Amino acid sequence: MCSQSRAAALMANIPQADIDPTGVFKYVLIRVHSREEGDDSEVDIVRGYGWAEYHADIYDKVSEELEKDGHLDCECIGGGRIKHDPQAKKIHVYGYSMGFGRANHAVTTEKLKARYPNYEVTWDNEGY
Repeated sequence: MCSQSRAAALMANIPQADIDPTGVFKYVLIRVHSREEGDDSEVDIVRGYGWAEYHADIYDKVSEELEKDGHLDCECIGGGRIKHDPQAKKIHVYGYSMGFGRANHAVTTEKLKARYPNYEVTWDNEGY
């Protein structure tokens, strides 16, 4: 029988992408790790919200929530901006975070394509 760690089970239930339904906003790419010894499972997740003044605001809120039970650990691996146009079914990923650096927009784009399969999802490294 295959046994899955508590952390791996928790990670399997974390949405890979969660962004605001419309607008232009900051986003972060977060790597979520297991804290359990001998468990090297991890997953990258995208979070982007218009309420955030700074990229760190998103990271702090998301990591606090995910780390609260002690099974998971989070690391911000970069940030940028997202332009989400639901009418046109388009998402564009670009820019960078002053505090965390530029996220790998190609990874972010793949996560968003999986979450929004009927959208045109593009990225570039231009802009702030």
